[in-house]
Amino acid sequence: MSKNKGKILGVTVLSSTVLLSGCGLFGAETKKKIDPPKSMTVVDKDVSKETTAKEKAQAENTVKTELYLVDKNGYVVPQTLALPKTTSVAKQALEYLVANGPVDEMLPNDFKAVLPEDTDLTVDVKEGVATVNFSKEFKNYEPKDEMKILQSVTWTLTQFNNVKSVKLKMNGHPLTEMPVNGTPISENLSRASGINFDTKDVVDITNTKPMTVYYIGGEEGAYYYVPVTRRVNNSEKDNYAAVVNELIKGPNDQSLVSQFMSDVKLLEAPKYEDGKVTLNFNENIFGSFEEKEISQSLLDALVLSLTEQQGVEKVAIQVNGKAELKNDKGKKLSEPVTRPEKVNTGSF
Repeated sequence: MSKNKGKILGVTVLSSTVLLSGCGLFGAETKKKIDPPKSMTVVDKDVSKETTAKEKAQAENTVKTELYLVDKNGYVVPQTLALPKTTSVAKQALEYLVANGPVDEMLPNDFKAVLPEDTDLTVDVKEGVATVNFSKEFKNYEPKDEMKILQSVTWTLTQFNNVKSVKLKMNGHPLTEMPVNGTPISENLSRASGINFDTKDVVDITNTKPMTVYYIGGEEGAYYYVPVTRRVNNSEKDNYAAVVNELIKGPNDQSLVSQFMSDVKLLEAPKYEDGKVTLNFNENIFGSFEEKEISQSLLDALVLSLTEQQGVEKVAIQVNGKAELKNDKGKKLSEPVTRPEKVNTGSF
């Protein structure tokens, strides 16, 4: 499997290092002399102020919410959209997963909502459990979309701090299986159930455990992080090392890529203390050997993946035991990196 997917990322491979210009993946840009403009446009200050005020008012009346939508490759992917402020954030989030509903005008290119058209719903959150009651229209979906619906609903709701798990009903009756194709529904759906399952090359699934890591999907100008649940052998006792190894292995699907090259290695076992995981890599984690920089998108994928592990809140990076590092934007990584508040807020 090739991680350097020329078709999607449009990259050039040089000395086993991926270089991508202008997208923030490895920050490798060629500087060019730019001629000064022959004319200048004068911006009316009043118009500028009016636009700023309008944007500020809009920001005050909306709240950024992760909606788990389906991309053109069939992956369930978080997309952060600005939704109107409401006291019923969980219910609103699911309403924006309904096809041909209010989300239609906001959908990113090649994305679609997963809940059947005209589905009504209620959400009741008690003691960390969100119980969703769907109307009868909920069953009007294609059988192939069954797992995507379960994952989209579960991961959209569990973005909220007061929701740890999800229960489903239809017309007031508890659902133990999906109504069309009969996919079993666990009593309490959670992120531990996984998302975008990759079981390729897994011979004995009973001897494995799920591990969710983040790869990169999309295309130039519209890249985004995609959570994928891999199966790791139960003999692997160090979950943090297992996450890193899955990122290094890269995805099986060529529509996704990993920022980690195959020669990246951990020099010692990860260390965990008070919510922080410390990782010590060899120099091959540098996106630019000359500048000794670490790709910010690599850091984001690493932090997103590790913070899916229970109890992990931030990640500290070392190279050859040294912590004085910087990302490809020149920012010093003097402090541990925390998980972004929202995922996929725009192209990177």
